[in-house]
Amino acid sequence: MTTRERAADRGSRLARTDLQTIGRDLRTARLMAGLTLRTVGRAVGMSYSQVGRVERGVLPSASLRQLARIGAVVGLDVRVRTYPGPGPLRDAPQLALLDRLRRRIHANLRFPTEVPLAIAGDQRAWDGVLSGFSDGGAALRVEAETRIHDAQAQMRRITLKLRDDGADHVLLVVADTPRNRAAVRVMGPVVAESFPVPARVALAALSAGRHPGGSALVFL
Repeated sequence: MTTRERAADRGSRLARTDLQTIGRDLRTARLMAGLTLRTVGRAVGMSYSQVGRVERGVLPSASLRQLARIGAVVGLDVRVRTYPGPGPLRDAPQLALLDRLRRRIHANLRFPTEVPLAIAGDQRAWDGVLSGFSDGGAALRVEAETRIHDAQAQMRRITLKLRDDGADHVLLVVADTPRNRAAVRVMGPVVAESFPVPARVALAALSAGRHPGGSALVFL
């Protein structure tokens, strides 16, 4: 039985924690401003009991707008942003894409999937890592994309993962669709610079159990 936390459950846990933290901050700011729950409630269009539940972090239905309005009244700016988290839940097409790659590589190569970055506390992971090359090549990180929707952002994410993980090369496996090919063509020279090894050369090397010698983008 797996001990890993389900992605949706992790999201719920983080939401509860953040609501409790924000609630404590709002309460402290309200008391320092000398405002009552009723005064704040009237200012934001909520009952005093609702504001009290927000402060205690026990109003899960509190919207970002409500939190921001309460914050503004007590002298705080409530802001929300995203941070790198665990890899997204793989869907059937991505699993199928990784399986297509597995069928193209030499049987002696090791290919574990969902491999965390070698950084304590970092929740990011590679879709896979290839190792055991007959020529002694270093482990090759693998990323699988079923759909290229923002090529620049996706390449930037991969570049940052390489940098942070202390890795030199990556194999980007992209589902072979007209949309994806068009998106990659638009990037032109950027793709050529980031993935200098031709796909045909990379796949031939992997089929023979050898390291491709650099980063490559292949359509499968």
